[in-house]
Amino acid sequence: MLARLDPPVYLAAVLFFILALKRMSRPATAKGGILWAGGAMIAATLAAFLTPGLGHLGLVLAAVAVGGAPAWILAGKVPMTDMPQMIAIYNGMGGGAAAAIAAIELLRSRWTPLSAPLSVLGGLIGTTSFSGSVIAFLKLQGWMRSRAVVYPLQKTGNVLVLASSLACAAVLLHAGDRSLVVPFLALGLLFGLLMTLPIGGGDMPVVISLYNALTGLAVAAEGFAVGNAAMGVSGILVGAAGTLLTLLMAKAMNRSLGDVLFGAFGAAEQASEVQGSLKPIELSDAAVALAYASRVVIVPGFGMAVAQAQHKVKDLMDAIEARGGSVKFAIHPVAGRMPGHMNVLLAEANVPYDRLFDRDEINSEFATTDVALVIGANDVVNPAAHRPGSPLAGMPILDVENAKTVIVLKRGQGKGFSGVENELFYRDNTRMLYGDAQDTVGKLVIEIKKV
Repeated sequence: MLARLDPPVYLAAVLFFILALKRMSRPATAKGGILWAGGAMIAATLAAFLTPGLGHLGLVLAAVAVGGAPAWILAGKVPMTDMPQMIAIYNGMGGGAAAAIAAIELLRSRWTPLSAPLSVLGGLIGTTSFSGSVIAFLKLQGWMRSRAVVYPLQKTGNVLVLASSLACAAVLLHAGDRSLVVPFLALGLLFGLLMTLPIGGGDMPVVISLYNALTGLAVAAEGFAVGNAAMGVSGILVGAAGTLLTLLMAKAMNRSLGDVLFGAFGAAEQASEVQGSLKPIELSDAAVALAYASRVVIVPGFGMAVAQAQHKVKDLMDAIEARGGSVKFAIHPVAGRMPGHMNVLLAEANVPYDRLFDRDEINSEFATTDVALVIGANDVVNPAAHRPGSPLAGMPILDVENAKTVIVLKRGQGKGFSGVENELFYRDNTRMLYGDAQDTVGKLVIEIKKV
């Protein structure tokens, strides 16, 4: 009876995973999609406990408690601004779990013609995803420098490490020498670490998506290796979705995936070719410009996230609209530290989703915008992307420089993750408003109400 119960539950779980992904494609149904996926995963997990002959049940339950309880508590306490690094480390844990399953399968006394190659594949991808995600987490958390880390013969060394890992795998499969399991997996961990170090913080949205895809593929390989259909299909879904998202994110920066992974973009500061000077604006003057503007477009960036200013930004929107102005938000695909970062933060502050517009939808409207307010964004609004020869050349950006007035709110005069000087800051129609985003936006709200 139990053996006949598992396949239908897994099949139902897979069906709900697919339906959940469909529901996640629309903001109005996204929350329900997440709940559907979570319920399906719980059902599949419970079905796994009904597998005939399942041993070490106490250890399994202990592992679930040790992993699940801290994850539940920490996920509830992590602020929305730190979601990128949480996602990065949880992606890595999934890859590490797949690698652990691979190690167990490869150390078994008997292999099948299917399980051994799939375990090797899952082990290599899982270890790479795990160690790479750890580096991504450390960079996002600020525990190590976010810029690309480069050194002589880096690419050659990476190739040698990967080739050594594959050589261990080949001998392991051909000769059955299980003493190679540990060095094989260790080299996979080293490869993930070395592959991620030369990737700068500005490329972290793409890296997070990539490792999400890799974790899915590793889980899929191990799922089919152990004969768990739900695990295999759910891994394929994650891998496919993550791959598509990775390619879309790279396209949004007009860079190939290979350039992101191996280009070491942002490793060195770029020489400035900008002419002109920065023109500061007083808080009261900025408030007057916003108060009397008919059309305002707010461009949020990572600076808004760091300052946790999303709620103040919502108050600013309300203050402007109370005076009869209209407010829209321009969202660049790679603004922030993960795909959809700005959308999530603004949704948390109850900004209506129909006020958020992507680059293609909003760019044509900047020419008729009275004030474009840039809050903590940098590279995604840099007109240098339109200039041949610039390191950002060809990157699709938000054309805020076309607005009648541009107000840039940022802490200081630093450059973006790319290390490229922002030409927008030196334009004649741009004014710089310096200060912490939360504090300054709050003061703007007060000043607008006084006008």
